Amino acid sequence: MCGIIGIVGRDQVADRLVDGLKRMEYRGYDSSGVCTIQEGRLIRCRAEGKLANLVKELEHNAAPGTIGIAHTRWATHGAPTANNAHPHATEHVALVHNGIIENFKPLRDELTAKGRKLESETDSEVVAHLISEEIENGASPEEAVRTVLPRLRGAFALAIAFRDHPDMLIGARLGSPLVVGYGEGETYLGSDALALAPLTQKIAYLDEGDWVVVRRDGAQIFDAENNPVEREITTSGASAAAVEKGNYRHFMQKEIFEQPTVVAQTLRSYVHQANNTVALPQMDFDLSTIRRVTIVACGTSYYAGLVAKYWFEHFARVPVDIDVASEFRYRDPVLEEGGLALFISQSGETADTLAALRHCKAAGQTIGVVVNVPTSSMAREADLLLPTHAGPEIGVASTKAFTCQLAVLAALAAHLAVKKGRMDRAEEQEVVKHLLEAPAALNAALDHDEDIAGMAHLIAPARDVLYLGRGPDYPLALEGALKLKEISYIHAEGYASGEMKHGPIALIDEAVPVIVLAPSGPLFEKTVSNMQEVRARGGKIVLISDAEGLLEAGEGCLATIQMPKVHPLIAPLVYAVPVQLLAYHTACVKGTDVDQPRNLAKSVTVE
Repeated sequence: MCGIIGIVGRDQVADRLVDGLKRMEYRGYDSSGVCTIQEGRLIRCRAEGKLANLVKELEHNAAPGTIGIAHTRWATHGAPTANNAHPHATEHVALVHNGIIENFKPLRDELTAKGRKLESETDSEVVAHLISEEIENGASPEEAVRTVLPRLRGAFALAIAFRDHPDMLIGARLGSPLVVGYGEGETYLGSDALALAPLTQKIAYLDEGDWVVVRRDGAQIFDAENNPVEREITTSGASAAAVEKGNYRHFMQKEIFEQPTVVAQTLRSYVHQANNTVALPQMDFDLSTIRRVTIVACGTSYYAGLVAKYWFEHFARVPVDIDVASEFRYRDPVLEEGGLALFISQSGETADTLAALRHCKAAGQTIGVVVNVPTSSMAREADLLLPTHAGPEIGVASTKAFTCQLAVLAALAAHLAVKKGRMDRAEEQEVVKHLLEAPAALNAALDHDEDIAGMAHLIAPARDVLYLGRGPDYPLALEGALKLKEISYIHAEGYASGEMKHGPIALIDEAVPVIVLAPSGPLFEKTVSNMQEVRARGGKIVLISDAEGLLEAGEGCLATIQMPKVHPLIAPLVYAVPVQLLAYHTACVKGTDVDQPRNLAKSVTVE
């Protein structure tokens, strides 16, 4: 979602603000802007579209000053225009905002009734006017913010600059992350540690409801009750080096090819290779007492959770509920005593998932999180933190984070099975042995990149595509369809193979490719029967299977993709590769923006 950076500095800040925004481009955005303070003036520069447009604007309209705020916007209220871009400003105040002000309509009506003129369609601008109104009535910046924050409902991270106070910024956080960075004679605000990495490694995370006064010599943090508080200053560990594509055409392509390495890195943290047993982080609860697992996630992470449901129930024989995070709280779920609530998120900041986590925590559930950012909000609120070690994922469409999530979840399922007495040492060692085979199998799957690139032109003209799978390959069908939708803009749907005859088969004709994920094994024959149903109606099939499966059912297919023969446990990790590559190369054929597809954001911090 939106990216925020603020600098109270010693030197000119405009270029450094833009550099910070560039480090947050991976989040997805559709406009951007900068505001500095110089000689009693708020100097704003905004542009729609890519950051290159903002850079061009700044070349013609410089923004001098040693203090400033900047923003990349992902549109919610109002179209992605320069006028709706942040920072929003009045005569006295400029601010940037990540999140949604849910009660902005009555606040806007109140402001316009008093004769105030708002220039944008956004919810964010009302906050600038409310604070400005307090300033005009004689309040100090601190008093103005302290008065306005309780009036806001929704989620927000705010960075606020004041025309008449060119030595300070104020930040506030409720629901959306915000960090304070400490430098030498400079202090910073940012949406995440990555944005501030070139500036400082010393950061403090604001807690829910915190607000902060930032000056060159440091920061004063207040909690939701306006009491001065200390927040731990930590070393972020975020790399200051710019993340580069190297020889790859896109970040997504690079991240697909990083999967053997990052899955191996992740597995090293979760297995004892000396004796082939699972090793989880220390926890302050007894995993053997867990009676039910509740998995909550969004998008690709939700599909990782669907695969994990098969593993938890098969290996540990523990019942699993799984929900899309945005629906979870609203169905008033039954949360029994002794439950583990497991949350999966790349960023650890996904608003719906974080809200669900807090709901479960209030209900007395033990909280586990699988995240790629171990300093994120979810990570800090968990009883059991399970990092994925995928490294920064820049492409908006998740790839390596997904396979690393699967690796962690497989290890957790095996460990839970051991703790529940459902898996003996020999069985555990067998599971670990197969998990450790995953990186080599992922490499073997990547060897078919050129073949998949060569068949992308068969998929690119399609208006609709169906994906089919059985068992744990059903979530992979859902994930494959999501990838194709996200980056090629082709309508695609994933189905359990046996559900074809219950409706979707009506869509089948020669113009609808059907992608079938079918490793040879106990479910293969049933999937082949579903393929025959498709073929009998003129459907064109792309079969993804191993050599044995292709030999049995590959004849007459539009195309085939051969995968290595693998144990069913790691098949979801391996079969993720061809669906990622097929979506990637199809998008390349269509010429879409692979890394930053339209309308999408990497870190979704609004509900």
